Amino acid sequence: MFALQSDRVALRFGDRSLTHAELRSCAGALARQLDGHARVAVWATPTIETCVAVVAALLAGVPAVPLNPKVGERELAHIVSDSAPSLVLAAPGTVLPAGLASVRRLDVTLDGSDSEPFADPGDEAPALIVYTSGTTGAPKGVVLPRRALESTLDAVAQAWQWTSADVLVHALPLFHVHGLILGVLGPLRQGGTLHHLGKFSTAAVVEALNGDGTMMFGVPTMYHRIAEEVGGSPGLGQALGRARLLVSGSAALPVRDHERIAAATGQRVVERYGMTETLMNTSVRFDGDRRPGTVGVPLPGVEVRLVDDAGGALSDVGAIGEIQVRGPNLFTEYLNRPDATAEAFADGWFRTSDVGTRDDDGYYRIVGRKATDIIKSGGYKIGAGEIENALLEHPAVKEVAVTGEPDDDLGERIVAWVVPAGAEPSPDDLADHVARLLTPHKRPRLVRFVESLPRNDMGKVMKRALGT
Repeated sequence: MFALQSDRVALRFGDRSLTHAELRSCAGALARQLDGHARVAVWATPTIETCVAVVAALLAGVPAVPLNPKVGERELAHIVSDSAPSLVLAAPGTVLPAGLASVRRLDVTLDGSDSEPFADPGDEAPALIVYTSGTTGAPKGVVLPRRALESTLDAVAQAWQWTSADVLVHALPLFHVHGLILGVLGPLRQGGTLHHLGKFSTAAVVEALNGDGTMMFGVPTMYHRIAEEVGGSPGLGQALGRARLLVSGSAALPVRDHERIAAATGQRVVERYGMTETLMNTSVRFDGDRRPGTVGVPLPGVEVRLVDDAGGALSDVGAIGEIQVRGPNLFTEYLNRPDATAEAFADGWFRTSDVGTRDDDGYYRIVGRKATDIIKSGGYKIGAGEIENALLEHPAVKEVAVTGEPDDDLGERIVAWVVPAGAEPSPDDLADHVARLLTPHKRPRLVRFVESLPRNDMGKVMKRALGT
């Protein structure tokens, strides 16, 4: 999966770094200690030790379970019981919660010298088990085989013209597909460098991109902060303008933030679309049309289709349907959940539960989630995402989430949860704004003002928590 032979810096966390060759030595030594274990957990703090632990597990062919350091007691108990790791790997001195007391701890050090080759466990061998934060029920363990990791990393490398010369800058958590697979294993697969900022700040971004940084990964909450500041910060705009590529993922980046960043930097942010079960599905290409509001075209080797409520394929341009995916990027199964695994597929296609449309040139747009973002009101099927983007163009709206709630007349009424940018605007003004930009039947029937929107660790708005 990795060469790890060069003297080029592979990982940089603050003033600590490892070359590819040094990473191969210390991870190889740790991998020898993992031999014979069926499964290991990794306490995934934003540290160089987390990266070493995951690389060691991959070298040894032992599936790794990344654990969110902010995980709650109940969720941790479920993950430990479900995945049954025989070891938990952690940085020395890290305090682990009581929920891991039953699992033997092994500290990850940067010591050791090992360069002996390991046997290839095969493409279908489990590499990672990543737990999803499901909307209902306990999280499911998504079993990702080595071929899924390798195919995704090679596909995005082609799409983004990613090479060993690149230095990736990000501050993403290391227990998730975005920060760990793309953000750590991606640079290692290409023979390049990861510069992890530890904690996101625009000052840290400026320093990194004014140094040797060539690419940046972020989530919309990070780019929103950048969009808020960049107009009044020439230094931030210049630093971002030097980057070869800015990539946003894990949720949709509002068009307004796209435009503010482009105006100040001359750079258009590239969006891609993926999820834990599928890794990466589509992306705007480096040399393609960086069109705001789209997630690009299918990546090499990946097939994407839209289906209606009955499962029939939709071919008409602009039709709204569920996105289904198949290809080498897919997961193998939900751990210990054959029922859920079978339910997730339709004739070999993975049911994403995301709803989207396709432009006439093959670009996809995500309009929402099947369960929470498609509102059926007055006989119309309406995507919450387009209403959110329209509301974000109103100067009095800082953040917004759109949901549906039961209505005796309409079936569902459109509700806008608005974080105002200053004084609260008139609800009628917001409704008229949407009706003018879109159509009258898409205007919010109810506006609720809130101080903030509930978000998970990746910045996604948790709509099910609104109103509770």
